Amino acid sequence: MDPTQRIDPNKTQLTGVPPLNDPLRTQAMGAFDPLKTQAMAGFDPLKTTAMAAIPGGKALMTTLTAGREASMANGPAREQYLLELTAAGAVQSFGVGVASSGASTRTPLNLCLVIDRSGSMEGAPLDYVKQACSYVVDMLTPNDILSIVTFEETVDVLMPPQKVTSKQPIKDGIQRLMPGNTTNLFDGLSLGMQQVMGVSDPGRATRLVVLTDGDPTAGIKDFSALVQHAGEIKGRGITCTFLGFGPDYNEELLASMAKKAGGNYYYIPQPQMIPDVFRTELEKLITTVARNLHLTVKPARWVTLRSPQTSTGTEIKIPLADLERGSTLTQVFDFDFANHPLGWYRVASGKLSYDDLLTGQNESVDIDFVMEFTGDASRYSVPVNPAVASAAQVAMASKVVEKTVMGLKTGMITQMGAVQELQKTQMLLAQEGRTAEAQEVTMALRAIQSGDSSGAEKTLMGTMLNLDQGKKST
Repeated sequence: MDPTQRIDPNKTQLTGVPPLNDPLRTQAMGAFDPLKTQAMAGFDPLKTTAMAAIPGGKALMTTLTAGREASMANGPAREQYLLELTAAGAVQSFGVGVASSGASTRTPLNLCLVIDRSGSMEGAPLDYVKQACSYVVDMLTPNDILSIVTFEETVDVLMPPQKVTSKQPIKDGIQRLMPGNTTNLFDGLSLGMQQVMGVSDPGRATRLVVLTDGDPTAGIKDFSALVQHAGEIKGRGITCTFLGFGPDYNEELLASMAKKAGGNYYYIPQPQMIPDVFRTELEKLITTVARNLHLTVKPARWVTLRSPQTSTGTEIKIPLADLERGSTLTQVFDFDFANHPLGWYRVASGKLSYDDLLTGQNESVDIDFVMEFTGDASRYSVPVNPAVASAAQVAMASKVVEKTVMGLKTGMITQMGAVQELQKTQMLLAQEGRTAEAQEVTMALRAIQSGDSSGAEKTLMGTMLNLDQGKKST
């Protein structure tokens, strides 16, 4: 898509839909003939809106596309919509400790490293963590704020929040880290949250990056309590990324926490991979342009929303992942319509809110889901818009991966059955341009075929989370 042709993010509307005067209106919208409406010249409901330059240098542009031009009137029907959020700017490579200038200036950080130093991290794992943390320090600038928390049986602040103006003392402190005893993940998260909350600056990308190699063995250890805690941290505007190292951590727990906290999840099978994974996460962070994304959707009283959540006439709230420069996030909505008369109707209303790190403001965008209901079978029976169908296929792939992982864990699916399902998923993801996820599935296939089901499950948890988030870098 031509990046100079973009939509005004404060006036997002369905492609080809007539303007609405009353945002709460769900009645018929009157006769509408796109061939006779001057304002709608060139109307094509199967194409997304051309997008004009983002006014005021805002971070996001939004596009809503209906699966079909029209839906069947006077009978039950089901239709899908595709919402695309695209972050402004191109991804750039930033050197160690260097910030570029101009419109592509890297995003300043409020970062807390939350590091497991339990007894199982002794030796090479902790040595590589020290190397990774030192590498992070080298990549930061005096405009970034860093804090470091460590956890074992007890939790400690290795470094309170401060600007990275003198790097060597920070790296010296990291090198003095020693392994402890058990693993108190819950309190480590709590203390990390306190560090970043002590910094008040809406223009920063705020993140906890948590690395652990085992199940929680001290403090609060309950699965649901830990996942809920991650969600509570997200509710305070803090995103958490989780890095699982080695064979013994609980991948289901870390992936669930990452999903609830709106962050990323990484499986690190070998300690020498720790620095590279830290670097990957940091490079994403310094290009973040929008955070604290929340989408609310309220179906009309006669409409049932089937996915991503189920609702009939009740507003739902969907937290979304932070977006980096050049990345796109897609969300597919699946609606059921009751027997409905002819005409144009608003089937749902929505609002996207987010912290714009380019403007330093909280921005919001109104989103209207509108559909024409017709008795013309030649219009409501056409194939689904390819972009919508493609996104729906990718969303379905996430459910297939989840079913396969759970089947492996519970023994409800054989290794041969898992391989067959994953081969089909890998082909689909490759066809849909989801190269990174297709490669992860390939890695999982190799792990299964070599007898490493645990490694496959840990890898696929990341694949599942990435597909659920719907985020893709360009």
